[in-house]
Order: sequence, then C-alpha cells, then structure tokens
Amino acid sequence: MKTKQLWMSVFGLLCAFMAHAQVSEQDSLARERIKLVQNNMYVLGAWAGANIIQGTISASNTHGAEHYLHQMNAYWNTVNLAIAGVGLLGIRKQLQKKHSLTSNLKAQYQLEKILLLNTGLDLAYIATGFYLKERGTRLNNDRNKGYGNSLLLQGGFLLVFDLIQYGQHRRNTKWLEQRQGKLELGLGGNGLALHYRF
Repeated sequence: MKTKQLWMSVFGLLCAFMAHAQVSEQDSLARERIKLVQNNMYVLGAWAGANIIQGTISASNTHGAEHYLHQMNAYWNTVNLAIAGVGLLGIRKQLQKKHSLTSNLKAQYQLEKILLLNTGLDLAYIATGFYLKERGTRLNNDRNKGYGNSLLLQGGFLLVFDLIQYGQHRRNTKWLEQRQGKLELGLGGNGLALHYRF
C-alpha cells in the first residue's frame, strides 16, 4: 500500500512539474510573440512620426510633385501612427493572459493571416503608386505624380516591413507545430489535465 502511495506521489509531482514547465514554455513563447509585435509597432510608430514631421516641413517648403509627395507622406503616416498606437495599447492585455499550445497556435495563425493580407494590400498600394505616377506624367499632373511617388515609397516600406514580421512569426509557428501531437499538460475544467494526441 505504501509503495502505491509513493508512486502516486511521485507521479503527482512529475505531473505538476510538467504542467509548470509546459505553461512556462507556452507563456514564454506568447511573450516572445507579443514582444515582437510591440517592437514592430515601435518601428512603425517611429517611421510614421518621422514621415509626419518631415512631410509637414517639406510640404510647406516645396512646390509641384515634390510638395504632393511630402503632403501624402504626412497624411499616410497619420494612419500608420494610429495603427501603431492601437497595437501598443493592446499589448498589456495580451501579456496578462495564460497561453496553451492551442491558444498560441491560434494566435500565431491569426497573426500570419493578417500579415499576409497586409502584404497583398502593400502590393496594391505599390500598383496604385505606379498607376498614379504614370498618369501624372502622361497628363502633366503634379499631384498624381507626387501622390504616386508617395504610395511607391510607403507601399515599399510596408511590404518589406510586413515580410520581415511574417518571417519572424513564422519561425515561432513552426516551433509550435513541431510540438503538436505531443504530450500537453495544463489546467482543465476540474483541475490538472493530461492530454496526448496521436
């Protein structure tokens, strides 16, 4: 009888240790994802701030297509600054959550989908920039030329920015996918739960 109690105690301690390690590992990966998002929002905010300041100053000191280039850069980046601000506001709430393998994978997949959608939008911005620039040149319209050049610059930056982010997050997703099908230990509705997927 004592041997059985000893084995049950050892098993309980082992399960508790594995649960703690599993939760810590999942939470650390979630923190890494959230930290990447936070850093990327700082980069976007810095880019936006620099473009707003430079665009505002330069638009008032230039004429023709260059004036419209700087004007559009300032306008465009007010939206980027708002996106960065909203993204940073959501970070604190995300850090307070506990994360499982399933919730981490779901968050990673969702983030990757958003980044791929953004990449498609970035290509549309670049295509629109080429169209406006060509139309401005053909019709000798400075506003179209300037706005087209701005869309080429902003779309190009966002395309590179979103592809870099996608690569960063894809590494985390691959790591999580390798752990799928393995033992998962976590908190269930009635306490500690041990799951194994075949």
